[in-house]
Amino acid sequence: MIKVTINRNSSGRIDSFTMSGHAEYDVPGKDIVCAGASAVAFGAINSIYALCKVEPILEQEKNGFLRCQIPQLEDEATREKVQLLLEGMLVSLQTIELDYGQYMKIQS
Repeated sequence: MIKVTINRNSSGRIDSFTMSGHAEYDVPGKDIVCAGASAVAFGAINSIYALCKVEPILEQEKNGFLRCQIPQLEDEATREKVQLLLEGMLVSLQTIELDYGQYMKIQS
């Protein structure tokens, strides 16, 4: 099962998230749940980097573990853009969880 943990700061903003595990919906290479969750997470990370010019702090392991930490941002407009991308990521992951909840759980 994929476990997603969304961490929010005292202001309610997402400041980090972790994903761990494997969905085991199908064999590796054909697992649409794993592929979908990975695409959503990495799409958000790449969008934050490309569109906001913010480099998230990443920790990744071969066993399916990903941790993404957003650095402290001084510019309010940039913070808002990053939050919009992260909240969009969360909505997309929740949509996957809605249909495939036995293979992925989100804690926020």
